[in-house]
Amino acid sequence: MSRKCDLTGKKANNAFAVSHSHRRTKRLQGANLQDKRVWWPGGKRWVKLRLSTKAIKTLEKKGLEAMARDAGIDLNKY
Repeated sequence: MSRKCDLTGKKANNAFAVSHSHRRTKRLQGANLQDKRVWWPGGKRWVKLRLSTKAIKTLEKKGLEAMARDAGIDLNKY
């Protein structure tokens, strides 16, 4: 399973860790991903998704079907 949000597509970002002497080494800034069960009223069942916390907040506002439609995801596969 990839470290990627199912609805928004968020993933890790390449960055530098900067020390006090300003020596820079590469590191990853991971997305804040959560495994979440979401109720899907259209399918009358729970759907298990890996979502970023930003996607969870947006999901409460827009709804699961609207976000899945925008992302081009078929909820029957989850």
